[in-house]
Amino acid sequence: MQSFQRVDELIDAELDALLTEAAAAALPVSGQDVSIYDLMRYHLGRLDESLTRPARANPGKRVRPKLCLAACEAAGGDAAIALPIAAAIELLHNFTLIHDDIQDESRTRRGRSTVWHIWGAAQAINAGDAMFAVAQLGVQRLRERGVAAEPALDLTRELNQTTLRIVEGQTLDLAFEQREVVTVDEYLSMIHGKTAAIIGFAAWAGATLAGADAARADAYRAFGLSLGLGFQIQDDLLGIWGAPEVTGKSAADDIRRGKKSFPILRLIERADAADRRTLRALYAEGALAESEVEIVLALLDHYVIQPIVETEVQRRHDEAQRLLDSLAIEPAQRASLEGYVAELAQRSA
Repeated sequence: MQSFQRVDELIDAELDALLTEAAAAALPVSGQDVSIYDLMRYHLGRLDESLTRPARANPGKRVRPKLCLAACEAAGGDAAIALPIAAAIELLHNFTLIHDDIQDESRTRRGRSTVWHIWGAAQAINAGDAMFAVAQLGVQRLRERGVAAEPALDLTRELNQTTLRIVEGQTLDLAFEQREVVTVDEYLSMIHGKTAAIIGFAAWAGATLAGADAARADAYRAFGLSLGLGFQIQDDLLGIWGAPEVTGKSAADDIRRGKKSFPILRLIERADAADRRTLRALYAEGALAESEVEIVLALLDHYVIQPIVETEVQRRHDEAQRLLDSLAIEPAQRASLEGYVAELAQRSA
């Protein structure tokens, strides 16, 4: 597969083509204060806050579209054919981020102000909705790459099923914030939908476009799901112990927001009765004050939770590696996928 920089350029070109094509069919209204297409370009790091000047802001890691392209190549296909679905996956992911930022009241993402924080929640909802629609148009571009109608329809169905899993997961995530007791198993089920489903879909879609049969494509999906679970648990680790200059977020931001993430649930499991009562009282209040954040950080340190979380991340990535090995891919074709497993296991942002 080509270099990561070149892959980013190809994904950028596909995203730009999709947004340009969609904007060309927009309602002919003059003097618009805000273009919904420019709000999407801003979120994707293509425009600055003025919406008039290009920007080369951080577009994110693009794990999902890159995994789709790498899986297509590993399964014996031409990654160029998968570019439309890779772009659709990136748009789907970013649609969920725009809406998540509203729900979580997050003012920054990737080191910049979020769409809702600048233009308001209502316009951000519109931008997210529009991005979901453009993702659907991205799947339709597969026909231009010579993909037959039946597999294109299968991919459309799976893309929408994946969207349902993500929304189900987000619904649970929000509900968990109001519940006093959340189990680790319930949490893992939630992130299976919210985070892992789209990563599993990306691997499945790439293999499907390469012509893999159903059983082999499903094996790629299982690999992606395991990778996705490790990805989210690593995110949870970084949400507490990550360096702000690297993550682009405040230190211990997940604690401050009162999120019952994987480290907190493991802490509640291991804490004695008195500390468990303290934690439940703190998290019952929603957002935590700085003095309360310090209490939680001290308890995490006391019960040695960080190494437990790191071990769980490694276990998930080891499982992903085992599943990758079971696919028996030729060495030259598996290099990119192995690179992703290694990169995600070691990431700091």
